[in-house]
Amino acid sequence: MTIDTLDKTALFSETEQQLKQQHFNISSQDQDRPWGGFFVIDEAQAQDFANTYFDNMSVDELKISGKLSPKILLVAPHKRLSWQYHHRRAEIWKVVKGTVGVVTSDTDEEGELKVLGTGDLITLRQGERHRLVGLDEWGVLAEIWQHTDAANPSNEDDIVRVQDDFGR
Repeated sequence: MTIDTLDKTALFSETEQQLKQQHFNISSQDQDRPWGGFFVIDEAQAQDFANTYFDNMSVDELKISGKLSPKILLVAPHKRLSWQYHHRRAEIWKVVKGTVGVVTSDTDEEGELKVLGTGDLITLRQGERHRLVGLDEWGVLAEIWQHTDAANPSNEDDIVRVQDDFGR
């Protein structure tokens, strides 16, 4: 095992334990993304998640179409998620640990990299192009999907990749 693998394994284990100590039910997880991975939290716990990670923001304020999906993202150092957008969701991210880069734009051309640290928040509109970038350390973010179509909620298939380092 490389040191990166050990760090990743330890970070995922530590994050999972923390979520369980906070009494969150992990409905699924993926530790095998080429950029890191994520934990999906039970949607019934959206308000508890917002209380914990988004300074008690009311789910009523967060809702667009009535459904929210909370997640924890872990992005590896020097890795980038695809340059992407979504048809059926907006997103709110808050950096929980580390420092990350975020690129946004209203067009397919990437904008300037913004550096976000622990506690920083970014809101991404439906259709807004965005990319999360790992910098010199692992970054951990709380994310809430704000579904914009109640009849057809967003899922992992609602990703339009404009560019992807991993050929997806």
